[in-house]
Amino acid sequence: MTSAKDPGTAPGGAAAALRELLGLLHEGAPVEQFTRPGERARAAGAGPAEQALVAEATQVALEVRHTLDQRRRREAELTALFDTAGDLAALRDPDAVLRAIVHRARMLLGTDVAYLTLNDPVAGDTFMRVTDGSVSAAFQQLRLGMGEGLGGLVAQTARPYASADYRTDDRFRHTPAIDHGVQEEGLRGILGVPLRVGTRVIGVLYAADRAVRAFAPDAVALLSSLADHAAVAIDSARLLEETRAALVDLETATRTARAQSEEMRRAAETHDRLTRLVLRGGEVGDVAREVAALLGGGGLVVYDADGAELARVGAEPVGLPDGDLAGALAASRSGGRAVVVGGVWVCAVLAGPELLGGLALGGRPGLCDSERRLFERAGLVTALLLLLRRSVAQAEDRVRGELLADLLAAPPAGRVHDSGSRLLRARRLGVDLGRPHALVVLDCDAALRSRLAAEAGRHARARDGLAGPHQGRVVLLAPADGPGDLARALAADLGRALGAPVTAGAAGPAAGPEALPGAYAEAVRCLEAMHALGRTGEGAGLPDLGFLGVLLGGGADVGAYVDRVLGPVLEYDARRGTELVRTLEAYFAEGASLARTKDALHVHVNTVVQRLDRVGQVLGEDWNTPAGALEVQLALRILRAGPAAFPRPGEVGRDGDRGGGGGPG
Repeated sequence: MTSAKDPGTAPGGAAAALRELLGLLHEGAPVEQFTRPGERARAAGAGPAEQALVAEATQVALEVRHTLDQRRRREAELTALFDTAGDLAALRDPDAVLRAIVHRARMLLGTDVAYLTLNDPVAGDTFMRVTDGSVSAAFQQLRLGMGEGLGGLVAQTARPYASADYRTDDRFRHTPAIDHGVQEEGLRGILGVPLRVGTRVIGVLYAADRAVRAFAPDAVALLSSLADHAAVAIDSARLLEETRAALVDLETATRTARAQSEEMRRAAETHDRLTRLVLRGGEVGDVAREVAALLGGGGLVVYDADGAELARVGAEPVGLPDGDLAGALAASRSGGRAVVVGGVWVCAVLAGPELLGGLALGGRPGLCDSERRLFERAGLVTALLLLLRRSVAQAEDRVRGELLADLLAAPPAGRVHDSGSRLLRARRLGVDLGRPHALVVLDCDAALRSRLAAEAGRHARARDGLAGPHQGRVVLLAPADGPGDLARALAADLGRALGAPVTAGAAGPAAGPEALPGAYAEAVRCLEAMHALGRTGEGAGLPDLGFLGVLLGGGADVGAYVDRVLGPVLEYDARRGTELVRTLEAYFAEGASLARTKDALHVHVNTVVQRLDRVGQVLGEDWNTPAGALEVQLALRILRAGPAAFPRPGEVGRDGDRGGGGGPG
C-alpha cells in the first residue's frame, strides 16, 4: 500500500481540488473562480508536490474552458450564419434580412454599433443603408466618398480594414463630415469588411465600439462571413426585382401582342368585309353604313372632292363649315392620318396624291387607336370604290363622247346622217334627243382641259345629257330651254371646281340630231365672240351678246332680238295706248335733245321727260347708256323695217305693226 506522503499517491487535498475544478468546468464558471481550488489546497496544508499538481490541473482546466468557449462561440456563429441562410432562402423582405444581419453582427462581435453602407455608382460614393445601435442622426446620414475614411477605403480596395482607435489612426483619409459623424456617435474601434458579388464591391459591413478595441482575426472572419451573406441578400433582391420587372414587362408585352393580334384580326376582317362589299357592286352609301356599324354608331358622311355630300348614315348630326372641312381634309391629306376637328373625325380619301373626297364621323370624339385605324382603312376602301366608279364613268364618258362627236359632225356633201340609229344610241344612254337641247361649248386653260372634260361629264350625267372633247374644246349637250342660263350656270360651277376661269358659249334650243351641227357652229361663234369682248370666265348665248349676237347669228333670230330689247315697251304701248316707241324714235332721231324731241312730237318738254322716265322703268335704268342706247337704236331700225322682214316670236305670217305707236309717226 502506498504511503500518503508518496508522490505517486494523490493526497486528499489535491483530490478535492481536482474534483472542484471538474465541477467548475461543468458549471461553466467564470475564469476567476478556477484559482480557488489551489488556494484551498494550500490552506489545507498540501505539500509542494500537491500544490504543483493542483496548479497544473488548474492550467489544464482553464485551457479546456477556453476551448469550450471557442466552440460555444463558433456554434453561436454557425447558428447565426444558418439563420441568415434561412432568411436568404425565404427572402420575403430584403430590408428585414439586412437588418437581421447587422443586428447579428453586433451581437456576435459584442460591439456597441453595427452598420452597413452601399455603393452608389451614379454619385461615386457609399451611403448608410442599415444601422443597429446608432444614436446619432448625423452618423446615420453619412455619405463616404471612395477612399475617404475607413469605409471609403474598404469600398475602394475591396479589402477589410480595422482600427483600434479610428480618431487617432492616421492610416485613413479623415474628412470633417466623417470625423464629425464618428465623434457624435462616440465610436473608437471600427472594423469594416467589403460586401462582394464576384469581383464587384457593392458595399461595406461594419462593427464598431465606443471604446478602444483591437479586433482579432476571428472577428474579421466572422464579420466577413456575415458580409458575404448580406451581399447575397442584396444581389438576390436585385435579381428578384429584375425578374419581377421582366415578368411585368413580359406580361405587358403579351397583353400588347394579344391586343395587336386582335386589332390585326379585326382589321383584316373589316378589310375583307368592305372589299367584298365593293366587289359585290356596293355603293358609297353601303360602305358608309358598314363603317358606321363597325365603329359602333355615330353619324358618317361621305364627301366628294368638291365637298358635295355623296352619302349620309345615322341620325347623329355631322357638320363642318366649308372652310373647316377643307382645312381638315388638307391636314389629313398632308399627314396621311385621320384628324379631329371640333369633335368630328375627318379622313381624306386619297388615290396617291389625288384627293377623291373625304369621310366625316360625328358623335365619336374619342376614337381609340384601333378604331382610328379602322376609320382610316374605310377611307382606303372608299377610295377604291370611288376609283371604280370613276373608271366606269370614264368608260361611259368615252361612249357618250363618241356619240356626241357623231352628232356634231356635219355629213359629207351629198349624204345624210342616219338619224334613227343616232336616236337609238342616245336612248340607250338615257338621252332623249327629241327634247329641246342647249349646246354649250366650254373653254379653259389647256392644262386643265382634261379636268374640265371630266367635270363636264359629271354635270352632263346629272342633267341626262352628253359631254366630251370635240375639236380642241369641251362640248356639253343637255335638255334646256334657256341656253344662256345653262351657260352661265356651267361657267360658274365649273370655274369653282377647277379653280380657274371657264368660258361657256351656248346655242339652241335645238331638237333632233339634224339641228345639232348648226347649233355647235353657233355656240363656237358665241364663245369666240366672248373671248374677243373680254368676257372670259363668263357664260352666255348669242342673244345675250346684243347686236353682236344678231350679226354672228346670221339674222336668223332677229325678231327674238327685237323682242328681247323692245318687247316690254311694245307691250306697254299696246296695253296702255301710249307712244313710248314713237318717243324713243324721235329722241334718237333728234340726237337725244329734249327740246328738239318735243318739237318733233308737238308735245311739252315735260311730256317727253315723263315718257323717257317711263321707258327707264320698263327697260331698266341702263337703257340710255352708250351700249344700251346702241342696242335700242338697232332694235328700232329693225322694227321699222317691219315684221315681214324680221318677224318677232308669235308674228310670223301676220301683217301690220304690233304695239301702237311703234311706227315713226
